[in-house]
Amino acid sequence: MNALEVLGVDNALFAVGELEAALEFYGQRLGLPLKFQVPGMGIAGFRLGPEEPGLFVSARDLPEREPRDSPRLWLEVANARHAAAELRARGVQLLAEPFEVGTGWTVEFADPWGNVIGLTDYTKAPERGRPRSRTGSDRPEKPAVRE
Repeated sequence: MNALEVLGVDNALFAVGELEAALEFYGQRLGLPLKFQVPGMGIAGFRLGPEEPGLFVSARDLPEREPRDSPRLWLEVANARHAAAELRARGVQLLAEPFEVGTGWTVEFADPWGNVIGLTDYTKAPERGRPRSRTGSDRPEKPAVRE
C-alpha cells in the first residue's frame, strides 16, 4: 500500500461564527444528528449517515458572509431534487436550482458563514453510489456533551 493512499474521508471541519447558531442551522434546519458537542471549546460534531466520519464545526470570530467559491463539501443523498424541496421547506436558501451532473443531480446551499455544501445523488449511476441501508444506522442517537 502506498503510504499516501487515501482510505476515505475522516472528518470535515467548518469554521462558523456562533456555536448556537451552527447547532440550529446544521441540527434543526438540515436535520443532521448531533454526534457530540464541547460548548466550552466552541465545537460540535454532526453525523453524516451511518459512517464514522462527520462534519465538525468550530466557533471563531467570523461574520456572516456570502457563499465562498472554495472549498465545497458534497454529501451523497438518495435524491438531490427531493432534498432540494425539503431544504426549501426548512427555510434553507439554495444557491441555484438543482443541476445535472454525470452521475445524477446536485443542489448546493451555504451556511450563514459562507461554507458551501452540496447534496448529490447517483440516480444515473446507482452502481457507483453507496449501498442503501434497510435498517438505518446502528450509531447511538444521544450525542456526547463535554464541557
